[in-house]
Amino acid sequence: MSEYRIASRYSKSLIDLAVEKNQLEEIKEDMELLSKVCKENREFILMLDNPILESVKKAAVIRAVFKDKVQEMTSLFFDIVSRKHRESVLPEMAKVFKQLYNEHKGIITAEVSTTFKLDDSLRSEVIKIVKEISGKEVELSEKVDESLIGGFLIRVGDKQIDESIQSKMNDLRRELTRNQYIKQI
Repeated sequence: MSEYRIASRYSKSLIDLAVEKNQLEEIKEDMELLSKVCKENREFILMLDNPILESVKKAAVIRAVFKDKVQEMTSLFFDIVSRKHRESVLPEMAKVFKQLYNEHKGIITAEVSTTFKLDDSLRSEVIKIVKEISGKEVELSEKVDESLIGGFLIRVGDKQIDESIQSKMNDLRRELTRNQYIKQI
């Protein structure tokens, strides 16, 4: 079974239980902490992926890392994942949980790429545009990309708004390479 399918099943169960027990926000924070630990500690990821290390030892490390930092439900979830030998899928579970949380709350993730860091007024303008298009709350991810030359690029799901200078130059180049005086076949 693929890692994504495994992560989806576990994350769906966790989010359903969190909603049922009225702990959704707390569990979301716990999963964000898990994501943060995974991003900042390569050794932690390597430990989770290590096939030689026993699940009992992996569970002990997970308990030690997250002791008194996560909810009891999250701690029990980590124990279940360890008993099922799925520790290597924990980072993907955190990622899928965030997606399911956003879906549950009606939040859409948008990524804006510009040549400079956005200030507050531009950030709110981008959020307003995406909100009008999608009709949902927006969580904005910003990226500085100097290859754009100027302008911006907004990605929302599988949709893209490309108002970059690079894109305009490519369009112009294509238009100029077509010879308008020779009849097209």
